[in-house]
Amino acid sequence: MAIFKGITPQQIESLSVGLYAGVDEVGRGPLVGNVVTAAVILDPKNPILGLNDSKKLTEKKREALFTEIHEKALSISVGHATPEEIDELNILHATMLAMQRAVAGLEIKPVKVLVDGNRTPNFHHGDNTELALEAHAIVKGDGLIAGISAASIVAKVIRDREMKLLDMEHPQYGFAKHKGYPTKAHFQALEQHGVLAEHRKSFRPVRDRLTKDLQARN
Repeated sequence: MAIFKGITPQQIESLSVGLYAGVDEVGRGPLVGNVVTAAVILDPKNPILGLNDSKKLTEKKREALFTEIHEKALSISVGHATPEEIDELNILHATMLAMQRAVAGLEIKPVKVLVDGNRTPNFHHGDNTELALEAHAIVKGDGLIAGISAASIVAKVIRDREMKLLDMEHPQYGFAKHKGYPTKAHFQALEQHGVLAEHRKSFRPVRDRLTKDLQARN
């Protein structure tokens, strides 16, 4: 595995050759819900204009690109790690697990995997755990590599939709607005309404609220 930071246009072009899978995650920071990852293999013959880091796009633009990615990409797969897995493994290892699940779910096996960030898990060819896929970490890759940008968009749209569904079940928490991130409104909702099953119990604000509830009962 190589880690690319300050990647050059020549390196971008070299890495983007062939059917590579771009991989990114959304949801490491929130206090609630899954961490969501996506793996996308784009079609070099059918480019998509306007791809970028999902955080730099409006919701309307993300939704439009999400549809176009599904129309044009050769293969798309989404991976999840649940709040329970996050609490058991920690958020980093749960994210790596979700990335492995996303790549494993691709219908087409990529020649290599390009991951946004500064680390990557081990990826394998199907069930052959001894044959590792070539994988590289690209710092800020979601704004530089088209396949990673596409994965960023897919993961973001999927997770935002999950938060909207959770908001419909528990409207008092405001998940549709803050998407589960540790905002003032989310802290106030935790204080007023308590911890949900979907909350990440190992994250400090949630853990502190659980401790407070336990002390109150005793």
